[in-house]
Amino acid sequence: QVQLVESGGGLVQTGGSLRLSCVASGSIFSASTMAWFRQGPGKQQREFVAQIARSGTTIYADSVKGRFTMARDNAKNTAYLEMNSLKPEDTALYYCQLLYGRAYWGQGTQVTVSS
Repeated sequence: QVQLVESGGGLVQTGGSLRLSCVASGSIFSASTMAWFRQGPGKQQREFVAQIARSGTTIYADSVKGRFTMARDNAKNTAYLEMNSLKPEDTALYYCQLLYGRAYWGQGTQVTVSS
């Protein structure tokens, strides 16, 4: 069973930075695609933010392109999301996802950007 634990969220001012981490249990991390999603206040659905394939290829949502960077460290079973130039509209609960046959989700870490 895969478990994902996110950390690194917090309260930051507009223009600030945060780095989120997602640690996965088990032995499938290096073979998996990892992604970050977010769910803003009052929104019904989670929004795609970024993805990194096992090859290291990344994809970003247009809303975060140029500001967010996703990376992975297979030796540490950890995926990262470096977030710069944060905006109030980035405020959300950020979820980590692992894709390997099925999707696994973490519990989320809260990011709040004050104006």
